[in-house]
Amino acid sequence: MSTKPAENAAPTPPAAPSIPELEDQERRLTLPHFTYEDAWALGSLLVEMAREREAPVAIDIRRGGQQLFHAALPGSTPDNDAWIDCKRRVVERYGCSSYLVGSRFRAKGTTFEDSSRLDPDRYAAHGGAFPIAVEGAGIIGTVVVSGLPQIADHALVVAALERFTAS
Repeated sequence: MSTKPAENAAPTPPAAPSIPELEDQERRLTLPHFTYEDAWALGSLLVEMAREREAPVAIDIRRGGQQLFHAALPGSTPDNDAWIDCKRRVVERYGCSSYLVGSRFRAKGTTFEDSSRLDPDRYAAHGGAFPIAVEGAGIIGTVVVSGLPQIADHALVVAALERFTAS
């Protein structure tokens, strides 16, 4: 019996990061600056990475109240834009990634929906929204991916930020 995976098998989803791992990601992925050109470069990198994975996602990057980048790839839907808004609001309210917020509620034995007292039609603590933090300035914006399972949305954003900060 062969242990080789089938050629068309779905990729293994990423493992769920722990709360300390999520907190470490946010510390490590603070940027020295974030310009309009940086938003374009990060957004373009996310599009490239999503296309390599054939991921049906929408991507959104904002600084303050201004949308600097948006892309919708094949297979994404208008629902992904609604999820982007809900996940982005969580980052703006809590100052950390939407996946970290949801993880902290789950670690307390509850859910964001049951315990946050926020409208679930406007806030979603599901993975995929990440703060854009700049050294000396703090959180100045968000980068959000929607269209995959929440762990995969989060992992795609983190992988793109890691590549972006390494360049």
